[in-house]
Amino acid sequence: MPHSQTSAPRGRVRLARGASPWLLPTVATAAVSLVRSRRSRRAAAIAVPTTALAAGMLWFFRDPEREIAQGRVISPADGVVQSIMPWKDGRTRVAIFMSPLNVHVNRAPLAGTVTSVEHIPGGFVPAFNKESENNERVVWHFDTELGDIEMVQIAGAVARRIVPYLSQGAKVEQGDRIGLIRFGSRVDIYLPEGVDVAVEVGQTTTAGVTRIDRD
Repeated sequence: MPHSQTSAPRGRVRLARGASPWLLPTVATAAVSLVRSRRSRRAAAIAVPTTALAAGMLWFFRDPEREIAQGRVISPADGVVQSIMPWKDGRTRVAIFMSPLNVHVNRAPLAGTVTSVEHIPGGFVPAFNKESENNERVVWHFDTELGDIEMVQIAGAVARRIVPYLSQGAKVEQGDRIGLIRFGSRVDIYLPEGVDVAVEVGQTTTAGVTRIDRD
């Protein structure tokens, strides 16, 4: 089945949905500072850090097009595999840590239907900390060919806003964009019993590209 979000040319980069509240004020401040810098030393001094911050924001909120890989389960996030843990119910949790340098738009690991999207309030411990499991998070459930697949977006110490793009009942293709986590954070995916993990701790993953399971 064709992927609905991969029709744009490869290499094309757009800005992530949900970036405007952070991005627009930063870019506007940088632009005003640059205009005023010609007449004011104070404005010139401010223009340097504000322009650097605006450039950093543009980089952080990038959302590149991807050619979605083939495979039963693909990575929902760019980042590094932080842990692989067996769960009591037979599932396996793969946790992916996302640094501020990663693309923070998350993608559907499988095709299916969104059966629930639940926002759970919590703290803001650094995402690499074990206690981050009690952080602010959004829990997704997908009805897929492998059954129920659970995915959790976890906010970090800096990431204080998760922006879901979809709601309950939405149909998704594998690799579709499903949401954004602002700044450093973590994404967990729970693989059903009997599905072998193909990645290793410390391995770099790319959303929509890296295969998580093994045949």
